[in-house]
Amino acid sequence: MAAAAAPGVAPVRARFLTSKEQFHAYLRAGGEEEEEEEEKEEKKEEEQVSEPPAKRVKAEELGQDGESQGNAGEEEKEHQEKKRARGQNKSRPCMKPSCYEQSRLCPSVTQGCAGQCRFGPRCRFLHDVSQYLAAKPADLGQRCVLFDTFGRCPYGVTCRFGQAHLGDGHQNLVNASLAQQWEGKLLVRNGLSKELQQQLRKRKFSFHKAEEFLLGLRAGKGGKATGSSTEVSNCADPQDGLRDSPVLQEQGEDPRPEILQSSQRAEDAPRPEALQSSQRAEGAAKPEALQSSQRAEDAPKPEALQNSQGAEGAPKPEALQSSQGDEGAPKPEALQSSQGAEELPDWALQSSQEPPPPTLGPLTDEDITKLRPCEKKKLEIQGKLYLAPLTTCGNLPFRRICKGFGADVTCGEMAVCTNLLQGQSSEWALLKRHHTEDIFGVQLEGAFPDTMTKCAELLNRTIDVDFVDINVGCPIDLVYKKGGGCALMTRSNKFEQIVRGMNSVLDVPLTVKIRTGVQEKVNVAHKIIPRIREWGASMVTLHGRSREQRYTRSADWAYIAECARLASPMPLFGNGDILSYEDANRAMQMGVSGIMIARGALIKPWLFTEIKEQRHWDISSRERFDILKDFTNYGLEHWGSDTQGVEKTRKFLLEWLSFLCRYIPVGLLEHLPQKINERPPYYLGRDYLETLMASQNVDDWIKISELLLGPVPPSFTFLPKHKANSYR
Repeated sequence: MAAAAAPGVAPVRARFLTSKEQFHAYLRAGGEEEEEEEEKEEKKEEEQVSEPPAKRVKAEELGQDGESQGNAGEEEKEHQEKKRARGQNKSRPCMKPSCYEQSRLCPSVTQGCAGQCRFGPRCRFLHDVSQYLAAKPADLGQRCVLFDTFGRCPYGVTCRFGQAHLGDGHQNLVNASLAQQWEGKLLVRNGLSKELQQQLRKRKFSFHKAEEFLLGLRAGKGGKATGSSTEVSNCADPQDGLRDSPVLQEQGEDPRPEILQSSQRAEDAPRPEALQSSQRAEGAAKPEALQSSQRAEDAPKPEALQNSQGAEGAPKPEALQSSQGDEGAPKPEALQSSQGAEELPDWALQSSQEPPPPTLGPLTDEDITKLRPCEKKKLEIQGKLYLAPLTTCGNLPFRRICKGFGADVTCGEMAVCTNLLQGQSSEWALLKRHHTEDIFGVQLEGAFPDTMTKCAELLNRTIDVDFVDINVGCPIDLVYKKGGGCALMTRSNKFEQIVRGMNSVLDVPLTVKIRTGVQEKVNVAHKIIPRIREWGASMVTLHGRSREQRYTRSADWAYIAECARLASPMPLFGNGDILSYEDANRAMQMGVSGIMIARGALIKPWLFTEIKEQRHWDISSRERFDILKDFTNYGLEHWGSDTQGVEKTRKFLLEWLSFLCRYIPVGLLEHLPQKINERPPYYLGRDYLETLMASQNVDDWIKISELLLGPVPPSFTFLPKHKANSYR
């Protein structure tokens, strides 16, 4: 009878188990001595069958001389090191493209227009193709996925698979018949155009709907949390606001982040930054509170803040529109109709060329065409499988993998609203949508209603999405201390203003993702979910853990079921600890509208297939390797097949492998299913590749990447995002 696995360790069959030293020795030998190792292991098990597990472990750790005191100290030291190895590697080295390529070819040469380089003699890139090829690293393969798929590789001589499509004189060949099939088809949407980027950087984008809502906040018509909800369940006092929760106060924790305490005077009477600047002319707002909130947000100063300092009198909506004739005060950039008309497109100037319609009188075209809440697009995803927005790993190539295995709903990685408003290309890249993603949304993170509302209006007018999600579940300190993520659950006024403001400017449904609370034993989600429904959100996703718990405890699905009843008729999706179809079935029995899958999809993306087909898939190592090969091809399509694109694909592949190594093949388990919080022990797989994929060693992950993308550059370094993944 097989011995029971230790608590927290996955139950692998005894004949596959091995020691740490034997595991790494097997991988170093390349699997050549597999049979000999198995025979030694069987003999060792027969000899030690009568010994208790603790004694066997101690015997393995003793040296040849039998001295145990030094080893005991080393064991304690190793245990302390493992205990410290939690959280994130915040000081990871950032490898820039210049580290991989000392000499880069000018993009104008790659695109076949070398004589049109707009930098001329000042260009810092090479224009001599022969000189570039002399220093270019060797090609990685004989076939280029871009050329084979689309009939043309846009990277030309810089492609690391260039021999597949380079002819005489380094001419880039084109498969005309294949290229014609893709002509005019938009494969990836939601890109950032140069024109829009310039408008955002110069602050010439008009946020007329957001400004209207923010002005309403000042007049007391916006979303101010008054605690007057009447439909809150019996789990919460209707007059009990989360910000003043006695339970939180008993725990001795200030629910408001320290960096925001200087601006908490705005909590009870919320005033957006754009409105505080206009009140400053009347002497109503204090500049110190305004400046401290701007530093916390680290956002560019709004146009209304810059240009309303010289205004006289109270800036009413009518006065704002007509203030262009005031020669003494600078004109707001978003409202200029004469100077900015030549630089802005028509769709961005529609709100500034004409005054707003009167609030009383006959109906206007704007009144007729404005969407009512009941006319908004509905989010019909009940019962569907929802792939969670996953920072770093939830990129477009990974989402394509999950779509191929049956994911119904996908969402982009968390994007910071202030970075989007500044026109940062790296942040806008998180919003890109592949044409295979039929139900797609984006997730925004922010701490203040002005920036979040403006960002929602910006996305509503510039990208194509089916819903927008607010991140109220991010637990990391960088976000929490600025008032975003989980901190919004303790700032109910700001939370309400953000939800109401974004909902007022969006034409698509607005969803919210939250946790059970901030503190480990203080759940507050049941109090705030009914209020989120009243504020206008279309759906809520609840992660069954608090911020302090992170992933150290199992998700509380009983509490999720309670919240699902309180949220009705608003849909509520549950999230947490789903790694098999049994887990998914139990979750759906809790009364939720659907399930969101996060880590489970990272560990085994074919989980969506298992849930839909209600079976355990004993997937082979070759099939898993083919999945990695598909990810590599998708990455080269998305990030490029030049050196920079290859290394970026490698980086995200390695980040994903830090989760994939936690999967244990079905055929090796003592009983099913595998639990997501159970650590895999050291085991030898059914072949060398299966064992290599089970390694927790970063060097072995790099070895797998070299099987797909060739050898790493000489200066290559990699640290996984989470320290716990890098132990040996």
